[in-house]
Amino acid sequence: MGELKIEYSDKKVTPFGGMKLLKNFIDKTRVIEDLKSVNLPIGFSNRAYDPINIIQGFWLAIFTGASRYIHADWLRYDTTLQTIFEIDKLPSQSTYSRFFHKFNIEKNSEIFPILQQKFLSQLDVGPLTIDLDSTVITRYGEQEGAKKGYNPKKPGRNSHHPIIAFIDQTKMIANTWMRSGNTSSLNNYDAFLNETFNICLKDKKVGLVRADSGFYSQEFLEWFEKRGINYIVAVKFYENIKYTIGNITKWIKITKGLDVASLRFKPDNGSERRYIIVRKLSEEYPKSGGKLLFDEPIYRYSAYVTNIELPVDQIYNIYNTRADCENRIKELKYDFGADNFCLKDFYATEASFRFIMMAYNIMALFKHEVVNSNMMLSTLRSYCFALGSWITEHSNQKVLKISLPQKRRTWMNGLFENVKQSQIPFKYT
Repeated sequence: MGELKIEYSDKKVTPFGGMKLLKNFIDKTRVIEDLKSVNLPIGFSNRAYDPINIIQGFWLAIFTGASRYIHADWLRYDTTLQTIFEIDKLPSQSTYSRFFHKFNIEKNSEIFPILQQKFLSQLDVGPLTIDLDSTVITRYGEQEGAKKGYNPKKPGRNSHHPIIAFIDQTKMIANTWMRSGNTSSLNNYDAFLNETFNICLKDKKVGLVRADSGFYSQEFLEWFEKRGINYIVAVKFYENIKYTIGNITKWIKITKGLDVASLRFKPDNGSERRYIIVRKLSEEYPKSGGKLLFDEPIYRYSAYVTNIELPVDQIYNIYNTRADCENRIKELKYDFGADNFCLKDFYATEASFRFIMMAYNIMALFKHEVVNSNMMLSTLRSYCFALGSWITEHSNQKVLKISLPQKRRTWMNGLFENVKQSQIPFKYT
């Protein structure tokens, strides 16, 4: 066999013809109308890009695999994908930078909570479980707000420390703020909670809030108690709680090497509340989290405070499902570039970060309604979106030709039918 010959063609082909599925689905939502309803910053030049197209271009870059602004540039040459999304021209990385730098603290506070509320209002879902978490995003330049703080993977490096409110039932994000790297989980928590629960979730009922020990404080617990919201929060092991745990004599065995206990405990300068203590035998759970509290490293301990009066094992199991937050944070970083789209100005970085969260919610809804799977975006991109395609025109009718083996066409047609059948309100059972 001779050497494979190389030739070039001007034929306008896209490697992402499967994105037509996503375009059809976005048209079924109110996302674009919601963007038009808020006061997005606009350019003053006659040639300025429509801000809606800038945001759509940013989302398209993320969905097709970009993790930096420079990666978005190649989409400018994919005129077929632009035709699919009815966009005349996509911006360059410098246009994205200028656009996001028009955002400040006032603009972010004005726009994003309303956009979140409008998006979530499309969902028909029962009482929500909200998981509060934070993550560390390491920075390598001189970005505003990048400070030295808690950074277990890159100690001593500057970072940002965003806070995120996840929705368990829909695998979405209710709200998020970017924060400086030297910020604790509890920093300005009341303003974040007020925005999240009073604006983003104002039309929804919250049945439970879960949070890790970084949020453990009397004021934080009281915020939910005053509003009649159930919570389970991991506990920091201060000396008084360690002393109390050391005196427990009655343990309930859940399984081999796993015991739980329930007690009433009143911390210093706090109210008496119900505490759930969990201990795991180290030899049975060698990779388990928890703290070695006492001299002999036999057990690892975890503790939770709650205002729920369910059996102890149920409280433990309910909190345990919160571990899914780590998977969602991982997907945000690996598949949505949440840790890479960074600009010099702090609130420009936060604006891009919050638009990434909107992209994440769109994709979560797409997975639920169309694919009926919680696969990662990278997997979805390979199986569903990365399909070589081109556009033909016959009798004034444009046709998207998708290159797909015969045996997969029935499956693809089923996805298009799922899009066709989907409608507001999108139901979660």
